[in-house]
Amino acid sequence: MDLILHIVNGFASTVLDVAPIVAILLAFQFVVIRRAPPNPHRIVIGFVYVVVGLTLFLVGLEEALFPIGEAMALQLTHPAFIGTDATGNWTLYYWVYIFAFAVGFSATVAEPALIAVSLKAQQISGGSLSAVGLRLAVAVGVAVGVSVGTFRIVTGTPIHYYIMAGYLIVIIQTMRAPRMIIPLAYDSGGVTTSTVTVPVVAALGLGLASTIPGRSPLIDGFGLIAFASLFPMMSVMGYAQVADFLNRRSQLKDAKLE
Repeated sequence: MDLILHIVNGFASTVLDVAPIVAILLAFQFVVIRRAPPNPHRIVIGFVYVVVGLTLFLVGLEEALFPIGEAMALQLTHPAFIGTDATGNWTLYYWVYIFAFAVGFSATVAEPALIAVSLKAQQISGGSLSAVGLRLAVAVGVAVGVSVGTFRIVTGTPIHYYIMAGYLIVIIQTMRAPRMIIPLAYDSGGVTTSTVTVPVVAALGLGLASTIPGRSPLIDGFGLIAFASLFPMMSVMGYAQVADFLNRRSQLKDAKLE
């Protein structure tokens, strides 16, 4: 019964969240364009799917993903698992870094927003950009970023050092990377902070900060999402730079053979 009430409340909350979007679209359609939208029945059914899907997804996050993320952080940092008091010794938390990498990679690969952007990029580029390659490059970036973020939580070092150093690398890469990939790389950092990745990463950060002595969930628990947004920009531009280098080397070898 509690679950049913939770779903009903989630449905009502989702309807309120989606309502402004629907109102803006209808206002522009009928006030500015002054024309009825094509296939109105199909649009209505689509909005129903969106609301129902978001409701079930959000309830699933609260009932499963958040508790699992916090429970995994608790178990991986428990003295009984580590085998000793790990206070001040960041090397003993290596399973935390491995888990952060794995969960960051898997959550990003399953990210619906990333799938949509990668397919569209492949379509517009005429196949020169691989949707699978782009998804893997972004997923590796998120995985590395979340691992570095957990290292920051374990060590308690200030977050701004990492962010400043990361964006310095992004600026340098921007000046060296192929022009066609730069806007896509910047967008790739944004699409990772969406429906699947954010709840999992946030739950991991909060759980980790809650279990490590001397860490504050408010100060140290948040910030992992910033790493998940920053590192994909590096990985996508790095992927393009490596691909461009290999392509130029292949063309040079062909020219020499001729």
